Amino acid sequence: MSDAIDLVAEFREDQGKGASRRLRREGKVPAILYGGGRQPRSITLQHNKLLRALEDESFYSSVLDIKVGDKNQEAILKDVQRHPAKPVILHIDLQRIVAGEAIRMNVPIHFVGEDVAPGVKLQGGVMSRLMNDIEVTCLPKNLPEYLELDVSEMDMDDIMHLSDLKLPKGVEIPELAQGEGHDQPLVAISKPRSAVETEDEGAPEAAEVPTVGDEAAADDDA
Repeated sequence: MSDAIDLVAEFREDQGKGASRRLRREGKVPAILYGGGRQPRSITLQHNKLLRALEDESFYSSVLDIKVGDKNQEAILKDVQRHPAKPVILHIDLQRIVAGEAIRMNVPIHFVGEDVAPGVKLQGGVMSRLMNDIEVTCLPKNLPEYLELDVSEMDMDDIMHLSDLKLPKGVEIPELAQGEGHDQPLVAISKPRSAVETEDEGAPEAAEVPTVGDEAAADDDA
């Protein structure tokens, strides 16, 4: 598990779009802190500090230590609303966690050995990442910052799946628990599209095989 990331917040009482716009003009981000068997609380965070924190990949899959007044509450990030055209955070959702209760969280996948995989380095293939993060379930203390997938031995036409991930102790993938057919592909090596198109163009055309109707028409002409 990664170290907790500290955030300083303030309670807010004003609600509504007008209040939210006023807070944003003051350089603050409206947020909601919920879960953990307690009532949701509206809080605010400093925009620029939050924006810098969101640049770190680990922020999205770490336990956050939220300090509000003289109390601290551990939470995880559940949603971020961004401005569609500006580097502005509009709102975030934070979920309280309880030490003994399992949580569901999306964590990133780090692909290791892409540059030495035989299918790419020796066979001219292209590696395609089909998923960049996956949902896991675990106790907060077991939450991994990321999961690694070693692709260094992949050959042309190889595919690696969810079941190929080595999971830390206490971490599970809910998708796999759903049974056969849910072992989703994560990464594959295939021929470049240009090579496939060249092969198709160079393939001889199949001879046309006459149908029964064509043969009958030929007999009538004779």
